[in-house]
Amino acid sequence: MLAGCIERVREKGPMIHNITNYVTANDVANVLLACGCRPVMSDEPEDAAEMTALCSGLNINLGTLNKRTIEGMLAAGRKSRELGHILVLDPVGAGASRFRTETARMLLRELSFDAVRGNISEIKTLVLGNGTTKGVDADQADAVTEEDLDGRIGFVKEAAGEMDCILIVTGALDLVADRKRCYVIRNGRPEMGQVTGTGCQLSGLTAAFLAANPEEKLEAAAAAVCSMGLAGEIAYRNLRKEEGNASYRNRIIDAIYHMDAETLEKGARYELC
Repeated sequence: MLAGCIERVREKGPMIHNITNYVTANDVANVLLACGCRPVMSDEPEDAAEMTALCSGLNINLGTLNKRTIEGMLAAGRKSRELGHILVLDPVGAGASRFRTETARMLLRELSFDAVRGNISEIKTLVLGNGTTKGVDADQADAVTEEDLDGRIGFVKEAAGEMDCILIVTGALDLVADRKRCYVIRNGRPEMGQVTGTGCQLSGLTAAFLAANPEEKLEAAAAAVCSMGLAGEIAYRNLRKEEGNASYRNRIIDAIYHMDAETLEKGARYELC
């Protein structure tokens, strides 16, 4: 089922508008190109709405947040909702500062998102107001582990229902949920945390997968998460002894480039709860 999602991404090659952060914009564009999509990057308020009208999905990322880009986010987001396009939020650093937290909550109020992707601390901040984000990273105390998995699944399902969207919580274990179902995904490598932007890349991929599979949004989101995690595994296996995180970054994008339905079907490790 998940394998079919990546086939449709490559068949349709959706254009995805990314209002993302300047640290990772290039990598987000390249990972979308790697899976056959067409990236657009525009955060200028006078340009964003027109550009997003040309696309079928919008990915909003708060990584390098500033007041000017907020105007672009709102303009593009409202146009996306008007046109019925896919809308994804990556609330980077929610809980780390009042500005980030209030902006994420404002966007959630003003725009109706199809999916929200973040670490567990960011999501707890948005839902409960008490996440303990460390900069842009989750607090280890919030981590999703095998020992507390049942409780975390229940929380994520409930939160997805309250936020009325698909909720994607990424970490050592990834959870992808709506109000009734939750995929528990065990793909990925801890070394992915040594590469800036793998989460941002996943948010872009999520917008692409949902845009190509609008009738199967939960499965599409799970397929995006499995694809990114599996790419991290494949890239790590392909690293040579003398290579480090710069080569690992490139090999992750290469793995997405070569990802197909058969590879995803064989390599995806998940259960549906």
